[in-house]
Amino acid sequence: MTVAIFLGALLGPMALGVPIAFALIVSGVALMMYLGMFDAQIVAQNVLNGADSFPLMAVPFFMLAGEVMNTGGLSRRIVALAMALVGHIRGGLGFVAIFAACVLSSLSGSAVADAAALGTLLLPMMLKSGHDPARAGGLLASASIIGPIIPPSIGFILYGVVGGVSITKLFLAGIFPGLLIATALCVTWLIVASKEQFSLPPRQSGAVRFKAFLDSIWALMLPLIIIVGLKFGVFTPTEAGVVAAVYSLFVAMVVYRELPPAQLFHVFVAAAKITAVVMFLVAAAAVSAWLITVADVPGDLAALIEPLMGNQTLLLLAIMVLVVLVGTAMDMTPTILIMTPVLMPIIKQAGIDPVYFGVLFIINNSIGLITPPVGTVLNVICGISKLSMEELMKGVMPFLIAELIVLLLLVLFPQLVMVPVSWLGH
Repeated sequence: MTVAIFLGALLGPMALGVPIAFALIVSGVALMMYLGMFDAQIVAQNVLNGADSFPLMAVPFFMLAGEVMNTGGLSRRIVALAMALVGHIRGGLGFVAIFAACVLSSLSGSAVADAAALGTLLLPMMLKSGHDPARAGGLLASASIIGPIIPPSIGFILYGVVGGVSITKLFLAGIFPGLLIATALCVTWLIVASKEQFSLPPRQSGAVRFKAFLDSIWALMLPLIIIVGLKFGVFTPTEAGVVAAVYSLFVAMVVYRELPPAQLFHVFVAAAKITAVVMFLVAAAAVSAWLITVADVPGDLAALIEPLMGNQTLLLLAIMVLVVLVGTAMDMTPTILIMTPVLMPIIKQAGIDPVYFGVLFIINNSIGLITPPVGTVLNVICGISKLSMEELMKGVMPFLIAELIVLLLLVLFPQLVMVPVSWLGH
């Protein structure tokens, strides 16, 4: 009954068009009233406490880094380097998109920021070369979701804060699975592109490639600085956000000189608006998270799936299917905030490593960004490409299947996550 009241109070307002943050507060209040313990002060206190977290300070800095990256020339130079290296081979523009997505993901940690950058820079080039618009848009959308997987990742920060899991370990654990997804996309694109007829850009000379590398080296240094700094304990994930923001501002304003001081205010405002949305969601989710614990919703859920508790693989498969279904109707941030406090006690009870589960959970939530009807990344690419959601979904489907296969492999073979992270953690 408790679970039914929580879901009804959450999904009902959402169906009426109430913003998710307010629906989260409503669901918390409904649970309080059901338990006979309603107190407005408790609601207000949990909202304040929800946003009062040192690790969450990384969110606005990574958001700012993403905005600076797109307006200050860092994204464009990464794409130009990829073009110089692999643009001439068959399907090269697709490989450029995947390579650029991997690098951009290590700059912003946001799939939406990466989708906006890749779509704006690469989609016109792919269409001009003769690629099918839906297929090209589908690849760009699918590559963009690598953003929340390869560190730094805003998704990992939220999961780590809500679940009480080491964000540094999560960052390091996301590197290899992110590269595995990129490899799967490359193989899928190779198969898809072999059926298309399109023109190829000319092969670039060694001098042009070297110049492109030199031009982008400042942008390429940022992911290296973050990963090395985290591995050797030079700074925490929160401090890494500050490093990313300050470094990207320095490069955009002093080195590349593409971000004039007059535009700086608009960049800060754009980053602040996105941050405000995320932080309000986090604060509102704290109310329902507290009530979920008080009402023992995880205990009720554990009782329902008790037959699977003895088999970690079956339990993970069931949870992954559930998260995929939720991801079709809910955006990534609220899904993390709502489901983490529910699932974490079950995961610990079943003896599953929270870091390993976190990687699977965030990958699954990232895939939700390209599943209709809510898929945020799909909507971004639809806006840029002027394609309908139905057309874009046809283009996304082969890549979506490839990413789901990678997720299945990670469930069946936990070593794919844990072995690389054990090496990186030393």
